[in-house]
Amino acid sequence: MMFAGTLRFALNGWIESLYNTPKFHFTYYGFDWVKVPGAMGMYLLFFIMGISALGIALGYKYRWSAVLFFLTFTYIELIDKSTYLNHYYFVSILAALLIFSPAGRYFSIDIWQKPEHTITQIPRYFIGIIQLQLGIVYFFAGLAKLNQDWLFEAMPLRIWLQPHSEMPIIGYFMDKTWVAYVFSWFGALYDLSIPFLLLNKKTRGIAYIFVITFHVLTYVLFQIGLFPFIMILCTLIFFSEQFHKKVLYTIANIFKFPKTLSQPSLRHWTTNTLKNRVFLGALLLHFTVQLLFPFRYLLYPGQLFWTEEGFRFSWRVMLMEKAGKAFFYVTDENTKAKAEVIPSDYLTANQEKMMATQPDMILQFAHFIKREYEQKGIQHVKVTVDSYVSLNGGGSRRFIDSSIDLGREHDSWQHKRWILPYSQQ
Repeated sequence: MMFAGTLRFALNGWIESLYNTPKFHFTYYGFDWVKVPGAMGMYLLFFIMGISALGIALGYKYRWSAVLFFLTFTYIELIDKSTYLNHYYFVSILAALLIFSPAGRYFSIDIWQKPEHTITQIPRYFIGIIQLQLGIVYFFAGLAKLNQDWLFEAMPLRIWLQPHSEMPIIGYFMDKTWVAYVFSWFGALYDLSIPFLLLNKKTRGIAYIFVITFHVLTYVLFQIGLFPFIMILCTLIFFSEQFHKKVLYTIANIFKFPKTLSQPSLRHWTTNTLKNRVFLGALLLHFTVQLLFPFRYLLYPGQLFWTEEGFRFSWRVMLMEKAGKAFFYVTDENTKAKAEVIPSDYLTANQEKMMATQPDMILQFAHFIKREYEQKGIQHVKVTVDSYVSLNGGGSRRFIDSSIDLGREHDSWQHKRWILPYSQQ
């Protein structure tokens, strides 16, 4: 899937439009050092990522492929948070887990070349960690839906479904309010229950039908890229060893692979006790973070969807419709001359759209503007923002305190005091 995704990115021209064209990139806090390595460097990164993804899929130089894919994919995603998507975060995590997995030790080119390295029996936790990671994605996505807007206002689905009223067959229902409520409640129940239904052998079959139906429907209605298909395929990890063997035997027969590749003799995984303990300790730390990090929003005041403090990396999938407009002004504190800065002079349309509703990105752009004007010789620059944001169909509200000089504010894990509280209207 990620090899296909890399090709899709290149063929659609997104390498150029998302990474090479912008004059400024919104880096993540603590990762300011991650930069675009030049136009050719970006294409090289994507080339290495695509080849390494194919290497993982085929089991060729598996460990190196896994390491290279994790490093290139994660580096690319760290370049600009205006492109952040939950499934990119998921892919990075899964890639990291695959580095330490013996997935290349069975039915792979590596084993074709060195049959003596074959492993047919592995510790259960190698399967369990991927199942647990998938379960966390689903469960926290469901937990995040247990809010007033989603359950009792059917927002933002009431907004999102209406434009699909012209679709054939199902279009008639898309502008019905009750349909939005059904989708909202079903979505929450689905996310909360599907990991447990997949774990149970008796309910696994019907649960997977739900998985396919749910994700195909979300793909058709919302055009959210490869995420639905990634989840459909990854969820197969819940199926039994016998199921996967049948799939491998079928592939082997179709392509006339040697029988020893798909039906090798029994070989058990062996590992150094110390390495195993270190690995399990690292897993414990990883999943502790995964279980606690989504709750960090409780440490911040204000409404989460408004401030977005603690929003990213918490598996909050498609929960809000947020739109805004930010007007930036620079003031020469010596002469008091004031001028408006046009964001589109520096940002792409997508960057400007994402920035207008996310405080940390507004702050970053304010700092960028300050540096730009200082380079022009204006040493005492004040940068203020007049911004308005609407949330889930509500009226437009003032978002940022326009009296604060954002050029003097610094990003941190602390609450951003210059975000105005969400006011009920």
